[in-house]
Amino acid sequence: MKTSLLIALAFVTPISMTAFPKTAFSQAQQQQAQGQPGEKQQASPSDKAAFLNARIAGLKAVLALTPEQEKLWIPAEAAFRDAVKESAERGSKLRNTPEPTNVLELLGLVADHEIERAQALKKFVAALQPLAASLTPEQKRRIPPFLGRAVPGQRGPSSVDLWIFEEED
Repeated sequence: MKTSLLIALAFVTPISMTAFPKTAFSQAQQQQAQGQPGEKQQASPSDKAAFLNARIAGLKAVLALTPEQEKLWIPAEAAFRDAVKESAERGSKLRNTPEPTNVLELLGLVADHEIERAQALKKFVAALQPLAASLTPEQKRRIPPFLGRAVPGQRGPSSVDLWIFEEED
């Protein structure tokens, strides 16, 4: 069970230092802001694509896939990219939704959003199962240190912390 959880975390959070590039990038952007210290700027689409490419490449490199696993990587990588794209779309939709007028309307929006998010995560997990099933014990052992979880049984992030959902923050 713990190994399955770690494998799932590897596919969902491939870089433990996810916050580092975002923080470093954000700080660099703040310094470059036109004389307005503390103003936060959004990462450009090319910046986001670069970070995603690095996360995916990092996970692939750590796994050191066999030629047979390479075939299974193709749909897994597509699933990563689709999940990120869908997350961005949900985030945009959420940002463009009018403010709720009462607490029940707010709770309804949250529930609808979480249902969509759960469906996307189930689709993502289903796409990754063949690759996860093909991993060797050695490959599975590489995942926790890569994620920054060297202690077996250490609790992982919640779905709020998963990088595929960054756009929804």
